[in-house]
Amino acid sequence: MLAAMSGMEREYIRDRTLEGHESARRRGKTIGGAGVTDESMLSMALHLRDQEMSLRDIAARLVITTGKKKGQHPSPATVMRMLREHDEASRT
Repeated sequence: MLAAMSGMEREYIRDRTLEGHESARRRGKTIGGAGVTDESMLSMALHLRDQEMSLRDIAARLVITTGKKKGQHPSPATVMRMLREHDEASRT
């Protein structure tokens, strides 16, 4: 009985959280952390990709220039996402 009630409560909290995120998006708020990529990082990543470097090697060569992570390297996942978004935007 208690397990069923806790499951229902979890679903209720999840639904309310999703509603809050949707409401924030409608008001123009962003969900998630600040972006660490910029145009110069993208152009360097594209240049390195043209040289057939791996995502891990590209990430090791790039440096974040702003924000709390200034001076650190982006993750390979961030580089992959940045390149994928660029490729999708250039196709349309």
